[in-house]
Amino acid sequence: MTIPLDIDTVRSRFPALSRSESGHPAAYLDGPGGTQVPRAVIDAMSGVLVEGVSNLGGGFGTSDDAGRVTEAARAAMGRFFNASPGEIVFGQNMTSLTFAMSRALARGWGSGDSVVLTSLDHDANFTPWRMAADDSSAKVRVAEFDTVSGLLDAGAVTALIDGSTRLVAVCLASNALGSVVDVAPIAAAAREVGALVYVDAVHAGPHRLIDVQSLDCDFLVASAYKFFGPHTGILYGRSDHLAALEAYKVRPAPSDPPGKWETGTQSFESLAGVAAAVDYIASLGEGEGRAGIESAFSEIGSHERALGARFLDGVEAMAHVTLFGPPEMDERRVATFAVSVDGTRPSDVARQMAAHGIYVWAGHYYAVNVMDRLGLGDGLTRIGFCHYNTLEEVDRALQVLADLA
Repeated sequence: MTIPLDIDTVRSRFPALSRSESGHPAAYLDGPGGTQVPRAVIDAMSGVLVEGVSNLGGGFGTSDDAGRVTEAARAAMGRFFNASPGEIVFGQNMTSLTFAMSRALARGWGSGDSVVLTSLDHDANFTPWRMAADDSSAKVRVAEFDTVSGLLDAGAVTALIDGSTRLVAVCLASNALGSVVDVAPIAAAAREVGALVYVDAVHAGPHRLIDVQSLDCDFLVASAYKFFGPHTGILYGRSDHLAALEAYKVRPAPSDPPGKWETGTQSFESLAGVAAAVDYIASLGEGEGRAGIESAFSEIGSHERALGARFLDGVEAMAHVTLFGPPEMDERRVATFAVSVDGTRPSDVARQMAAHGIYVWAGHYYAVNVMDRLGLGDGLTRIGFCHYNTLEEVDRALQVLADLA
């Protein structure tokens, strides 16, 4: 039994949603580039600063508080990923964490090795691995997504995995097209040859329940600002990998995981916000701990499917609008939609939306390979919905698109 998502109550918890733009209520359909935060996250972050905070290891009150904040954030992300708190690493962002991990992993690669990447991924899960492969003389193999459906078939990835493969990097959901990738069979194929699997779950974070156990991945990264938290990156790494790999770090830093992977001093106020964001999501469901998170994503999924279906029905009736990505709101996609409008540049579509108080993105949104494969030099307009968006906001976006005919 789950709690039906009460959209009015949800929206009342987000102060930013009361903003107006150009005489219109602001419609935040830019969630794929970063979500807004609930009051609970704001209060948690400001509370750390108001109460006082010091660095770790001081043996006095505010230093001890920083330790408690850090451990609470690890425990929260452990629940979010279905992992152990000791397998959670924090960093400035997903990109920084991935560059650091790529450098550590590539230390053991050579000219006879290969890495498998995909053209569907955000560049932060592509370029770090390409550069690491170049530095170690390893080969790069790229699995291509289908340009008609916008989907990446697991078979396209597994066909490139063989005895030379050291790492497979793949996204759980595309930040450009909203396509969902079936990671489990990819991980199984990698496991058969002893390759590691690195999953970019940044875009999946606000939309889908993440379970590193069922994915059977070695590493997974996410960004809290995509799931209603602050700008902090989070990496899950299997405990044996985090312990065995050599981290690039300064000498006084911890020698054991997860601390050895966290360069410099963390933002303790942000870590408090991370824990609060996970607790906020859990509050949308029923039950304690991981059960509350599972229940919440069931409700989030139902609400987002309704929003997405409304948008897809509206776009289907517009001959001048082309949708890229899966055409139905099912398990193959999240509620992120990339469109083109005949005769109008993506940036101009976004400006028209902004004139009506609707925030959307235009361009490649760092999914460079996606746009190159689609042959779209100007990129696309990206319209995204999350659980705090409404059917009325969907209709407003559709009306602007219709008026561009």
